Amino acid sequence: MKLSSRKQIEALAQLKGDKNLTISFYLDTDKSQLSQKEINVSFKNLLAEGRARLESLDLDKLKKEALEGDLKKISRFGSRILPSYTAAGLAVFSSSASGLWQDFSLPRAPRNHIIIDRAPCLRPLSVILDEYHHICALLVGRHEARWYDIDLGEIALLESLISDVPNRVREGGWQGYESKRIERHIDAHLHEHFKKAAQRTFDLFKTHPYDWLFLGLKEEYRSSFEPLLHPYLKERLKGWLKTNSHDSEDKILKQAIEIEKKLRLEEEAGLAGTLVRELESGGRAVSGMREVLRTVNAAGVQTLVVTRNFSLEGRVCPKCHFLYLDELQCPVCQVKTEKVRDIVHEAIHSAMDDKGRVRYVTPPSKLDRYGKIGAFLRYKK
Repeated sequence: MKLSSRKQIEALAQLKGDKNLTISFYLDTDKSQLSQKEINVSFKNLLAEGRARLESLDLDKLKKEALEGDLKKISRFGSRILPSYTAAGLAVFSSSASGLWQDFSLPRAPRNHIIIDRAPCLRPLSVILDEYHHICALLVGRHEARWYDIDLGEIALLESLISDVPNRVREGGWQGYESKRIERHIDAHLHEHFKKAAQRTFDLFKTHPYDWLFLGLKEEYRSSFEPLLHPYLKERLKGWLKTNSHDSEDKILKQAIEIEKKLRLEEEAGLAGTLVRELESGGRAVSGMREVLRTVNAAGVQTLVVTRNFSLEGRVCPKCHFLYLDELQCPVCQVKTEKVRDIVHEAIHSAMDDKGRVRYVTPPSKLDRYGKIGAFLRYKK
């Protein structure tokens, strides 16, 4: 099943508090960045990690056998689908004891991770959805307008409008006055068509709120149409499509995704630049894994900014759950810390537990010079 809405996440969240344990399995399957061999190796390593974690749990025989069965089921499922899998990421949630099996193909690559807990681990899904923008694509021609809903890489026709706008003609008359009168008549019809399209775009915004508006219309019509848009829509107008109302949905979607990607990378670059300026001015920001972990432990992260696919080994205190880079003993609890494969993942979850936001930037970026990770603070250092 394709991840397409928050309702899917909410349905899984209802299982929280179930007495049985659930395995949450996330795999990066982005073949634009990874070879099939690398994906297969990561898949096997995650399963091995899951088995090792299961062995360390203090569970009765029946629960342990049920979870072993879940791991085997995930193994069979992955072995069957991965050779021809085309999505950027895979998420699987399995609990045989609760009768749960749910797999999602993801539009973005998640961090490789396997979790065994009482409830499905759903934060990575929320992070992926948060990165997407809900788009309305409006294609306007002389006689027709079409509105498309674009979300999570899918497109659907919302509505269409047909207007009776006469074609332009040249008709003789004394000193061309008749031609000018006809042109004014046609322009009035066209203006009314544009007004209807602009008003309907605003009506759709009120019933189907969208983040961005992409417009496709001839260059000669821009100056006539754009002023008719409501100010709220002008704020959301982010892209111009080189398509028309007769183009296929596939062509419209392909171009919209290209524009969205460009805008997202610009947003990420702006975010990294803002963080660096805050760091260099001594403002409310920190960078580097060690400083970020100190801030996470103090619940001081307002927004965590992480380079995609960045990971490091680290350590966690089994008692207070504070995170460290290389502390063998927790300075707070004076107990031995435990090694974790990805301390970045742990920091992300801890920051989200404390109501902090998480944003990703694509490398290379200005964040590379500052340890590939940083955070905006809730309060000044």
